[in-house]
Amino acid sequence: MRIKQRPEDFSVRESYRFDPVPDGRYRVYLMDKQKLSTFEAVERIRSRYGLRPGAISFCGLKDKQGRTEQLIAVDGAEVDFQEPDLRLKPLGRTGRPLSAENTTSNRFSVTVRAVTEEDLQELPRAAAEVNRLGVVNYFDSQRFGSLKHGQGFIAKDLLRGDFEAALRNYLAKPSPLDRSDDAKVKEFWRKHWGEWTRRVPFEAAHRYDRVIRSLREKPEDYLRAFLQIDAAYRALLLFTYQSWLWNEGVRRLLQLALPRTALFPLRYQAGTLLFHQDADPETLRWLRGLTFPLLGPETPLSESRVREAVEWVLGKEKLRLDQLRIPGAERLLFFKHEERAVLVQPSKLVLGRTQPDELNRGFAKLNVAFTLPPGSYATLVVKRLFHRTAREDTPDEIRATPGSGRAGDREPELGPRVDLAGGLESRKTRSLRPKTRSLRPGSGHPDRGPETEPGKPKSLRPRSEPPGTSPEGFRARAKARKEAKAAARARQKVR
Repeated sequence: MRIKQRPEDFSVRESYRFDPVPDGRYRVYLMDKQKLSTFEAVERIRSRYGLRPGAISFCGLKDKQGRTEQLIAVDGAEVDFQEPDLRLKPLGRTGRPLSAENTTSNRFSVTVRAVTEEDLQELPRAAAEVNRLGVVNYFDSQRFGSLKHGQGFIAKDLLRGDFEAALRNYLAKPSPLDRSDDAKVKEFWRKHWGEWTRRVPFEAAHRYDRVIRSLREKPEDYLRAFLQIDAAYRALLLFTYQSWLWNEGVRRLLQLALPRTALFPLRYQAGTLLFHQDADPETLRWLRGLTFPLLGPETPLSESRVREAVEWVLGKEKLRLDQLRIPGAERLLFFKHEERAVLVQPSKLVLGRTQPDELNRGFAKLNVAFTLPPGSYATLVVKRLFHRTAREDTPDEIRATPGSGRAGDREPELGPRVDLAGGLESRKTRSLRPKTRSLRPGSGHPDRGPETEPGKPKSLRPRSEPPGTSPEGFRARAKARKEAKAAARARQKVR
């Protein structure tokens, strides 16, 4: 079986809360996006209005492969965005940036396609097991995109103090699955590593400007350059490795707590997960009330079986807890201890009516809907329900997926399978509190902006020029940006 053959096949609605403040610094919007990651959507808004990095906060990361709704908050500026794949709806103002605490739950609606007769026969039993036992609260494959795209765990490079390797994997390791301009930028730096004065002939290089500027100033200081990466994304790179340690530790914990016959394996991007299909009442009560730590150097380990599982996974990595520190950047790059529930219980699980699948002849489709707490993965629930036929997409199938921004336009061959390339992303990434109130659109520098009446919100204009006046070509656009910045500085001097 398959999911996400169409963007509308996978939708999520975020249940949220925030404290309304009529004259608050942050303007809150409901962001409706399609086929965009949270980072991509936020960067698109930020670039359009010339906002500084960190000016847009959000509650968590939402799936790229589907249609999702989530809150964002913009610091000190009023924005508007109405495009087919990205829309903003103003909700009010608040006094603080958003974080994971502003999300209460997520409601998923998933159209499952290419469903086989075997899937339909096993589904009632699997649904009953999910309702009775819950689902192990693993991080799913989309958390480990750096493995799929060949970058590995960048956090391991940082732990070794090999900052050049970490920066290479971030900046100069193009994915064979990616055909976007971003991959071309990475291929450029792979070929020209160390030649920092070169100009990249792709507009997507703009997102790496701060890193390249640092390397031009201090070519051998790779840690300084790495710290120019957006703080939220740096945190995500560390959290990816933390997530894998958590998965491995919980897998070991289940092996310690349950007999082998009660467990079954499922392959995913970063290895193999174990799920329980039965448990005695006492063990089930213990698991339901148990949390397992996202490891940091100060993580307490009071429960004996949890401690044994942690020691096992760290031993496999040849690490100790006190070694989970980044040498030379302990205050800016760090592993934060956090507890995560071992089991998650999907609520309001509804299986829709089976219908013929119009996209896959001879197969069936049905809708599956359920609610999860923030940070849990909808794709894992789908995996658990259809575990007998679930598997990962191959690289060829990923490249062949239409509308993915990758090469190939044919449909992959159908079989009893599930596409698990995306899903709800983790709540871990949080934005930093901005230091400046607003930026003049298109300048990239703090500025007063036009005078407004007291109490009247400041509205930013997009970077784009009126129709017919936009310069064409990369060099012309770069020149126009340079001239706009110079004009902004001149106006600031006049004031």
